[in-house]
Amino acid sequence: MIDDVHGESGYTTNERTAIRPTFELNGIWGGYTGEGAKTVLPSQAFAKISMRLVPNQSSDKITELFEKYFLSIAPHSVKVKVKPHHGGEAVVTPTDSVAYMAASKAMETTFGKKPIPTREGGSIPIVALFEKELGLKSVLLGFGLNSDNIHSPNEHYGIFNFMKGIETIPYFFKNYAEMSKQK
Repeated sequence: MIDDVHGESGYTTNERTAIRPTFELNGIWGGYTGEGAKTVLPSQAFAKISMRLVPNQSSDKITELFEKYFLSIAPHSVKVKVKPHHGGEAVVTPTDSVAYMAASKAMETTFGKKPIPTREGGSIPIVALFEKELGLKSVLLGFGLNSDNIHSPNEHYGIFNFMKGIETIPYFFKNYAEMSKQK
């Protein structure tokens, strides 16, 4: 349980978790990790780290800067190896595009309320690739809830929202076709 929230000053917790770069320590281990006590000096330690980027940051450059900094603070007697897994570039999807307006109208039709756009951090690298290669902005329709605990061990997804998603998509295509003709 968290008793207090800390972070980058000048930004709200919502802003820090949605529109600002992040650095997360996802896991750390070393030495004896079994049950019970054991006096052991570990010969190795490991950490899994992820970072959320924002527009105008390059995953390759940020990885390079991280590795350079980490090597600079490590004691000379410690060997450090940074092993990148993958990178994804940041994008911001517009809320004034025909696609967004068609999606908003579709969600209003099926859910009965106009959706409120939110900027959220996440890793969907294909969105940046679509923009780069196709020159197209994406619209992201979310049907899950924050309480679904996405990517956690107890992740779940409600049937109601699943069915509403199925109902919403045809309205999106219909709205998009109609609104595209008007432009």
